[in-house]
Amino acid sequence: MSGIEVITFGCRLNTYESEVMKAQAEKAGLNNAVLVNTCAVTGEAVRQARQAIRRARRDNPHARIIVTGCAAQTEKQTFAAMPEVDAVLGNEEKLSSASYRSLPDFGVSAEEKLRVNDIMSVKATAPQMVRHIDAHVRAFIQVQNGCDHRCTFCIIPYGRGNSRSVPMGAVVDQARRLADSGYREIVLTGVDATSYGGDLPGAPTLGLLAKTLLKQVPDIRRLRLSSIDSIEADAHLMDLIAEEPRFMPHLHLSLQHGDDMILKRMKRRHLRADALRFIADARSLRPEMSFGADMIAGFPTETEEMFDNAVRLAEEAGIAHLHVFPYSPRPGTPAARMPQLDRSLVKDRAARLRATGHRLHLSHLDGMVGTRQWLLVENNGLAHTENFTLVAAADLRPGELVPVTITGHNGKHLDMQLTAAAA
Repeated sequence: MSGIEVITFGCRLNTYESEVMKAQAEKAGLNNAVLVNTCAVTGEAVRQARQAIRRARRDNPHARIIVTGCAAQTEKQTFAAMPEVDAVLGNEEKLSSASYRSLPDFGVSAEEKLRVNDIMSVKATAPQMVRHIDAHVRAFIQVQNGCDHRCTFCIIPYGRGNSRSVPMGAVVDQARRLADSGYREIVLTGVDATSYGGDLPGAPTLGLLAKTLLKQVPDIRRLRLSSIDSIEADAHLMDLIAEEPRFMPHLHLSLQHGDDMILKRMKRRHLRADALRFIADARSLRPEMSFGADMIAGFPTETEEMFDNAVRLAEEAGIAHLHVFPYSPRPGTPAARMPQLDRSLVKDRAARLRATGHRLHLSHLDGMVGTRQWLLVENNGLAHTENFTLVAAADLRPGELVPVTITGHNGKHLDMQLTAAAA
């Protein structure tokens, strides 16, 4: 091979950072290399990364394979010990061109492969300018990194460090550049995005940042937030939901569970009633709001009654896009030391919760039939409505914003017909 290939796992922030990595590696003059940007959220994510590394070496016997990301930060020795790996970069190091200029020689020891510092020592997040994101018609802007919370199941703070925010002016500048480049939709992303601004002068909030972006960059046609923690939603965010048509009516919530005792054992900061209240308040301000959510099945000590509470929360909240994770013990976390459930029970409950999510998604699709929607057309023959529902759009040009009428669905995505205005 020639050039640089990037393999990305995990969240939207990783998608964004992979573009930064590629640009920095090219700036350093790196060639014939595979960059693997890993995720540590589950043991399965780590397994898949190791599998991809072995496959990349078979396919590219003479390329440099450089592993980075959250799993590389939290399990650096694991990846350094792999003979297929030439270097391991930490989450801070992966964003600097200097890291790609000073890679270790081929055939060095596992210890010499490591370029991973103490992520907790990182105190700031520098703005990274990404002028385009390959294969996407929407652009992501990193506004925050790290997390100050210590949920008992989560290893991510040890991969990302403590919370730190990108100054508002730098975010506005990047949004303006992306809008000028033709992006119709911008997504604000972070590890714990709703903690944005707590470390900045004046402590601006994520809602205030979004308001400021839409005011100062009028060419932004659609603005989204990535996953948020609803307990940190502020009055500015609620104003946007109620009053700003360019703020998209979809939020992905970090719910994790629906039973109060499990939420406390997870060390979450909200209870069941808090989540339901936020969703009801948002829908009262904007009835077309749709919600996605992350939920964990089979958390340690979870009884059948506790699991039923999680199922009922998803149903009562009408979660249209449910992301279910079977609990995966992460070494070094408090939950890994709690009494564990049998793995077959964990998998069974995850399957049952996914079945609930499927029913809720079908109900959501049914409710969309007959409505008029504006679509943003993407590169793969698909599009998204404003409330982030997938639509088949094979005959439309990527990047277009078009009005359509929803005519039906196939259980996975909506079907549509162009309105007279777009025909």
